[in-house]
Amino acid sequence: MDPRILITGATGFIGRRVAAAATALPEPTRVRLLTRRPPAAGEKGSAEAVQGDLRDPASLGRACEGVDVLVHCASAIGGDPELARAVNDEGTRALVDAAVRAGVTRIVALSTASVHGRGPFRAAASGTLPLAPVSVTSRTRAAGERYVLDAGGAVLRPHLVYGTGDRQLIPGLVRLLAALPGPLVGGDSLHSLVDVDILARALLGAALSSRAHAGPYYVNHPEPVPVTELLAAAEDLLAHRTGASRGAAVDLTEARALLAGHAVAQHHLDMLATDHWFSDDRPWREPGCAPGPGFTEGFADHRAWYRGLLDHS
Repeated sequence: MDPRILITGATGFIGRRVAAAATALPEPTRVRLLTRRPPAAGEKGSAEAVQGDLRDPASLGRACEGVDVLVHCASAIGGDPELARAVNDEGTRALVDAAVRAGVTRIVALSTASVHGRGPFRAAASGTLPLAPVSVTSRTRAAGERYVLDAGGAVLRPHLVYGTGDRQLIPGLVRLLAALPGPLVGGDSLHSLVDVDILARALLGAALSSRAHAGPYYVNHPEPVPVTELLAAAEDLLAHRTGASRGAAVDLTEARALLAGHAVAQHHLDMLATDHWFSDDRPWREPGCAPGPGFTEGFADHRAWYRGLLDHS
């Protein structure tokens, strides 16, 4: 019988790509989407949409009925502690409980490498780092991971995710650079990144492949990205947006002084200056997924979308 897969967070940046990849699978798969609102016309494609909320356990029980596989992509990201706890922690617990009661045979959850806190992390292998979250979002997502792992599920932890639909990572870097008089010289740190479409396929591979295992995974492109490449991509978008010439390059020390008093900017500068490189080939080796091209080539496929976004922001 064709497997039925339930996807949460299917209207979000990553969950939307998972839903699109699931409905495009060549093998017959029945896809159900858990949504808090009725999907817009054409938004759900061939999938079945059921309304529910991670804060409403009764709706989760109904959503899980008849489901074989759960891919949990929903999360609350931001500074509201109560919402983060209700969705990422208690909501994940309620969802996993409902899935177990319904007889779901495979649970895969999307998490984040930020559950380990701040680096430096250099070629860090899965299972070698303690959980040390520092933000409300990462603390509650670490709590939610535990319910999935205790139920025998898999947790995928990307670091930085880029691609069509990204309104945080690359646009945030562009805004940071725009606040400086010239290009940022960010040092020689290395960072793990993954294309959102590749991440979506990895999540489905972990959910549907018999070769995938339970436990935590890092899911990033095998080759870490030098900070110079990341900044060059953002600087290119800034140049397209403004068309203005830039001043002399600014190093990290100068940038910190220029942006003193801006806590978010200081956090991003600290992140850029520090290695965040996670090494794990299992998401590609076990289900047979390809990690795709490296960042510079992969980013080129999304450049036009980013330019359009920034042109209208």
